[in-house]
Amino acid sequence: MTIIQTLTPTSHDLGGFTVRRALPARKRTMVGPFIFVDEFGPAELALGQAMDVRPHPHINLATVTWLFEGAIDHRDSIGSFATIRPGQVNLMTAGSGITHSERTPPEERSGRPKLYGMQTWLALPDGQEEIAPAFEGIADLPMLEDNGVTAKVIMGSLWGKCAPTTTYCDTIYAEIMLQAASYIPIDARSEERAVMLVGGDASIDGQEMELFSLLILKPGEPMTMRSTNGGRVMLLGGEAFSTKRHVFWNFVSSSRDRINQAKEDWREGRFAVVPGDEDERIPLPEKPKTVSYL
Repeated sequence: MTIIQTLTPTSHDLGGFTVRRALPARKRTMVGPFIFVDEFGPAELALGQAMDVRPHPHINLATVTWLFEGAIDHRDSIGSFATIRPGQVNLMTAGSGITHSERTPPEERSGRPKLYGMQTWLALPDGQEEIAPAFEGIADLPMLEDNGVTAKVIMGSLWGKCAPTTTYCDTIYAEIMLQAASYIPIDARSEERAVMLVGGDASIDGQEMELFSLLILKPGEPMTMRSTNGGRVMLLGGEAFSTKRHVFWNFVSSSRDRINQAKEDWREGRFAVVPGDEDERIPLPEKPKTVSYL
C-alpha cells in the first residue's frame, strides 16, 4: 500500500473559521520533525471580525506559518514583527523560549478578513532544543512548473530545488498546485513523508485523497500524485527522530521536566513579553487541546 496510515484531523470551531488538527494524534505523534499540523479555513470572517491569538509561549520547537489567503501580523519577544502573506514562509525558532502573538492586521479589520493556510511545528533535534530564539520570513522560494503542476519548496530540498529556509535536520515541506489532468512524481528519499489535500481533488498511485486527512506514505517508495479537476496538496516530512518528544499545550521537549519548568515559568511571568503587545496573554490551561498521547 502506498498510504500506510490515515490521520483524520480533529476540528475546532473558533467562531468564524475552523482549525483542523492532524498532529499530534493518538495513533501518531510525528512525521519526520513535524510534531504539530494545523490546517485552517478557507474562511471569510464576518464584517469587523478578526483573528486575535494573544501572546503565548513556546519552547524547544520551531513554528512554520504558510498562508494560501489572508494576512497575519506576527510579533514576538525578540522584537520581530512581520505581516505574513501568501507565498512567504515565516519560521519562528523558539529554542530556549519565546513569546509571540498572531493577529489580523489593522488594515484588514474594516472588511471581511480571509483566513486559509497551515501552521506546523517542528521539534528541534537532540542537542539543539535550547538554541537561541530566532525569526525569519522568506518570500524568495524555489518553484517547479511541469506537467500542469506548480510546486513551491518551502523547506528543504525537493525535485532538485533547495529552499533557503533554515532547517535543523532533514526536512521537506512543499505546496503542490495541480491543474486538471496533471501529475507529479513524489520524491522518495526522506525517511518519513505525509501529504494533505487542502483543496480540490488528488490521488496517490490511484488512491483518492480525503480532504484534510494527513496521509502517511510508505517509506522509500516512489509514487505519483495526480488530479482530475485540480487540487492543492501539502507535502511534509523528513528525518525520523530516534528519541521521543513530549507535547503539552505550546511546549515541546524531549524532557518532561523541561516542560514542567516552562509551565511554571509562564504561570510566574518569567517569559519575555512581546513588544507592542504587552497587555494581554493566554493563561496556562489545565487541560490543553494539544498533548502527546504516546
